[in-house]
Amino acid sequence: MEKKLQVFMESGLLDSYILGTTTPDENLEVESYIAEFPEVEAEYERLQDNLEILAKAHTVEAPKYILNAVIKEITDDVPVIPLPSPPTHSRAPWFSIAASIAALIFGGLSYLLYEQNISLALENQVVVDEIFDLRSDIENNNNKLENVMLQFMKLNNPETEKYVLRGNSRAKNLKTVAYINAVDKTSMIDVVSLPKLPENQTYQIWAELQDRMVNLGILDESERNKLRTIPYMEDALGLSITIEPKSGSKINNTHNENSVAEVTLKN
Repeated sequence: MEKKLQVFMESGLLDSYILGTTTPDENLEVESYIAEFPEVEAEYERLQDNLEILAKAHTVEAPKYILNAVIKEITDDVPVIPLPSPPTHSRAPWFSIAASIAALIFGGLSYLLYEQNISLALENQVVVDEIFDLRSDIENNNNKLENVMLQFMKLNNPETEKYVLRGNSRAKNLKTVAYINAVDKTSMIDVVSLPKLPENQTYQIWAELQDRMVNLGILDESERNKLRTIPYMEDALGLSITIEPKSGSKINNTHNENSVAEVTLKN
């Protein structure tokens, strides 16, 4: 039974099931394993959490111009052009009157057709522009999806270690999660929550080496739930988050006083 479970866990079916790329038969097989084995259920929940992190990290709002274009298309009315009444002459021959009426009708129809052709040409151009925009959006979304899948694979790599940094008394609600893979030499961080700071201060993340501290960048509230890459530091002993002035920071004896979150890395 344990060998059967091990074969299933190494098959990659669970990852494919999370990403929605399995067949109906494979879906039944995965679901039966989830129902039967607590280990599979726990791994399934972990993969779901990771996928949720990635979904939040790549959330994109719909462009505002689409809604405005739809509203304009619904509310715009086609102008009605009244036809002028033909002049009446009591003594004009009937065929002159008929010819005048026909000329007016023909002129009015020609003008309407001309206006409609211009309107259709403009609409066609708008459609062509929107098609190009949609193609560009599809290409961008495909690139983002590819990045999401790559990040998903990195998160679920057995070599990737997860480290949670929680704030101390100076930043009680601070929480960030670091993902470090020493084999691929990659580091990513997910900013879960950051307490608000005064305008002249920032949060900064540091790597602790044997003989010095290395600045890995600034953490901002606007990056909340956005998984991003940070520099990978070889032989780092730990990570720490400090509160520093925006004017600049220097590693000195006060570094420990500025620290609000720390975590020790596995060797």
